[in-house]
Amino acid sequence: MGKKKIKKKEVIITGFGGQGIVLAGRILGQAAALGDGKESTLIQSYGPESRGGACNTQVIIADTFINYPYVKHADILVCMSQGGFDKYIDQLTDDGILLTDQDLVQLPKKSLKNFFTIPATRIAEELGRKMMANIIMIGFLTAVTQVISKKAAKSAVTESVPKGTEKMNIKAFSKGFDHGMAVLKGKEKKASGKTGAV
Repeated sequence: MGKKKIKKKEVIITGFGGQGIVLAGRILGQAAALGDGKESTLIQSYGPESRGGACNTQVIIADTFINYPYVKHADILVCMSQGGFDKYIDQLTDDGILLTDQDLVQLPKKSLKNFFTIPATRIAEELGRKMMANIIMIGFLTAVTQVISKKAAKSAVTESVPKGTEKMNIKAFSKGFDHGMAVLKGKEKKASGKTGAV
């Protein structure tokens, strides 16, 4: 019997200070470790100034012990700023998944294989809280990548956001998750249309 392949996902979430990038990484890592019973590590870094400066968080999720906490090659890259996209796009693996805030990141003309976009900041503004774009993105990431379970993600969001804002943040998470499911469904339809399936 062949050896079971150990599953490991390396994730980079990037944007600018003030977008809640580190909180998004913490929620992802917490959902994986506490909710889904996996191993996870979190590394965060800021640019010269935190609010408005470049910011990223690196999360590794694995079935077994993680020896090295830094992301070498991202399996999932989440970009909430153009600067973050430009800086980290080359670290995305060939079959990696790219998620972007469609109003904040201009994609290059060259074709990218696995990419998904969501107007996270716009949806957050419609909900009356621009600061919740990161939670919307976590919902979107959960649906599209399934790197964490929906149950674990919702639980981590509830435990990580300021007291009294849980309900609002779960609503934001659900908006992102639903958008992700709709996008996946759309891609599936497109793919089956190409193959001539009815």
